[in-house]
Amino acid sequence: MGKKEEEEIIRIAKKMDKMAQKKNGAGALDLLKELRSVPMTLELLQSTRIGMSVNAIRKQSTDEEVTSLAKSLIKSWKKLLDEPGGGDTTTQTTPVSPSQGSPEAKEESSSSSNSSSKSEPTEVATNQLINTFPRAPSTTEPIRLKCREMLANALQTGDDYIAIGADCEELGAQIEECIFQEFKNTDMKYKNRVRSRISNLKDMKNPNLRRTVLCGSVTPERMAKMTAEEMASDELKEMRKNLTKEAVRDHQMATTGGTQTDLFTCGKCKGKCCTYTQVQTRSADEPMTTFVFCNQCGNRWKFC
Repeated sequence: MGKKEEEEIIRIAKKMDKMAQKKNGAGALDLLKELRSVPMTLELLQSTRIGMSVNAIRKQSTDEEVTSLAKSLIKSWKKLLDEPGGGDTTTQTTPVSPSQGSPEAKEESSSSSNSSSKSEPTEVATNQLINTFPRAPSTTEPIRLKCREMLANALQTGDDYIAIGADCEELGAQIEECIFQEFKNTDMKYKNRVRSRISNLKDMKNPNLRRTVLCGSVTPERMAKMTAEEMASDELKEMRKNLTKEAVRDHQMATTGGTQTDLFTCGKCKGKCCTYTQVQTRSADEPMTTFVFCNQCGNRWKFC
């Protein structure tokens, strides 16, 4: 079943790509209707990259019915990101009725009026940031252009942006612009801020941060100013929470010997019998630095 659907989606994607290149959307509506009947899964979205093709048609087409159906499909596919393993059988129930009850019965009579009224909230859902935040002004500075490119590439980590239909280049430019406006130059502080955004956005263990930026829940201005603790993955936040609880419970936060824990794994001997201490090495608004000591082999390391 999966192979057949994949081949069909690839065929449709190639046709849509040609339409977008030639800026000729004739026949796009029929292709979108075909896609609507395909039981889409996250794996198919990733392997066929159909989201990019549909988004290109959506941007290029002036037909309200085409743009409405394209937006509806993208919105329904976006839901697969929240349930990576549960999109095999029920993902096509939502796009069947973007503005109509029966796909065929009311299409001709009510699509022009209903689709136009539905298009606005869908657009906000898929490209909220681009619509609500000013577009970044252009720049000719090589360093800034490179930083914008690297931020855009970080936002494209994984395949989330395909289903969401986000403009990663514009989002990257907006984030960089906010950072530049804060420092007013491209000194080391500016570069370090950009690097930390890129590192966290590319973290495969922290997809929620990237998704919130792509979906618009976190604005470029907010992303430009988030602390390392705020950008941390849920797993890292949970570990920090457990460390704090353990330290408070044992009343050994400031002791020389440190606190016994099995939350860390030694990189040398792979043992879990460790001792840690926490020290405020940075400014007061930054999280404390954790120093870990392996009681089995004597290895020491810093956990940020």
